[in-house]
Amino acid sequence: MTSNVVLITGASRGIGLATAESFSRAGYRVFLAARDKAALAQAERRVAASGGEAASIAVDLAQRDGAGRLVEAAMKRFGSVGVLVCNAGLAPLHAIRDETDETYQATLAINVDAVFRLTRAIWPTFQQQRGGVIVNVSSVASVDPFPGFAVYGACKAWVNLFSRAAAAEGKADGIRVYAVAPGAVETDMLRQHFPDFPAAATLAPAEVAETVFACTQPAMANSSGETIFVRK
Repeated sequence: MTSNVVLITGASRGIGLATAESFSRAGYRVFLAARDKAALAQAERRVAASGGEAASIAVDLAQRDGAGRLVEAAMKRFGSVGVLVCNAGLAPLHAIRDETDETYQATLAINVDAVFRLTRAIWPTFQQQRGGVIVNVSSVASVDPFPGFAVYGACKAWVNLFSRAAAAEGKADGIRVYAVAPGAVETDMLRQHFPDFPAAATLAPAEVAETVFACTQPAMANSSGETIFVRK
């Protein structure tokens, strides 16, 4: 293992928090990032309470300098990063005719631009240490978008292809990249859009977190570049 430090975005709740707890239980030091300071502080305490070492920073990844500041803060706190989990996401539910330039750009800023900028920011560190793993949280919407998720689904399709391209480019330096694409997950985001969605058909955030963690393990080394779908 190159480093036992994991940096996770969108880590204050849902999949991000479950992923932070999964890595913490496995002995990783966890650096959490999200926009909501209060929720982030609570998440950090929750991860630390499990016996792991945790730190956090509130950052808006829609800002151009957000990714660079985040990676810099994680490196300053722990001295290294071995795993980057790009989980922060934005999923407005809009018909194409109702999509505004503002919501369109906001969706791209988090789901596309932030993933690219975080990858670019961490890349020199991974090259220098001759290894690292990036796991980008995608969605089944990348191949089967629900009506209203045209922009969101297209962003996640970009994530899948970008992950594959980054994996090919990083192979010589020992850098592995994966996309994990879950179906419906029992989160606040899901309930906000689909309050009546049957609970029996949803994944628990911990189920997605297990797959994210599995991607970082040696057994998954030959699957770098793949999009791994997680369905109920």
